[in-house]
Amino acid sequence: MNRRREILKEMGLAPIWVLREPRIAPARAAAAPEAGPPSRAERIARMGWDELKAAVKDCRDCGLRAGCTQTVFGVGDERAEWLLVGEAPGAEEDRLGEPFVGQAGKLLDNMLAAIGLRRGENVYIANVVKCRPPGNRNPAPEEVAACSPYLLRQVALVRPKLIVAMGRFAVQTLLGTDASIASLRGRLFRYGGVPLVVTYHPAYLLRNLPDKAKAWADLVFARRTMATLARG
Repeated sequence: MNRRREILKEMGLAPIWVLREPRIAPARAAAAPEAGPPSRAERIARMGWDELKAAVKDCRDCGLRAGCTQTVFGVGDERAEWLLVGEAPGAEEDRLGEPFVGQAGKLLDNMLAAIGLRRGENVYIANVVKCRPPGNRNPAPEEVAACSPYLLRQVALVRPKLIVAMGRFAVQTLLGTDASIASLRGRLFRYGGVPLVVTYHPAYLLRNLPDKAKAWADLVFARRTMATLARG
């Protein structure tokens, strides 16, 4: 017994209790959450052109592929400033594998020529949906959802300065709205961060000739918008 304890005992203060340092278990490093496999949309968002084209060609993520001849990926300058987006392939597009062919395609070519553009030269053309719906019906929401990542990746790869959305279905799909083309014309919107203007589908104009003048006004607005973007 040491001297200190003897003195405390004589003073009537014994026994004494010694506080021991608590034992602290070493901290365990928090386990990092395991990253799961990338989602389908994430995989598509990382694809280059060749991989994207192959993915679209082999896609079976909705029921449309089983009923069409081939997918219609898109066509044109893959570094274009202009991106034209239609709705879905029709019979001729399904047969030839290229968007906007036949009479509607000829009218589109004339519309482009009117503002100094040509198919394939600083212009890329694609559709919201890559497979022809049966009977040329509008695609179902789940079909659009399956194809939308492909279009978004095309936008990212082309990196256009301007998107021209053609037709009610394309416009409503890209903008997420039920509004009519008439109420959206002449205004600037965005899809995937890219400025977007709205106009009628060439096939619609073939059935509604008076609206060609409105489509011409839309193209003039698009050309003026592009000029402003180029200056900016």
